Amino acid sequence: MKRTDSNAEPADALALRALVWTLSEPDRASRLVSLTGLDPDDLRARITEPGVLAASLMFLEQYEPDLIACAGDLAVKPEALVRARHELEAR
Repeated sequence: MKRTDSNAEPADALALRALVWTLSEPDRASRLVSLTGLDPDDLRARITEPGVLAASLMFLEQYEPDLIACAGDLAVKPEALVRARHELEAR
């Protein structure tokens, strides 16, 4: 697991927490499935893949109110979510 500094949460762990947050609200979960093309079974099967986690973070980035709300609920800066996506895409 790649970290940007000694206190940073691993990108995949942060992305997984953000994905759980995204899926916790039915309308937002439906938008994620619709926009990413992942069906629920595919999402379950591939939930730990860096590409899927990066796509879920990109989904949040595309709608700033969700990005900010997710970051607030996870007690991280929105920039941490963006940085995690970049790290996951580099894998």
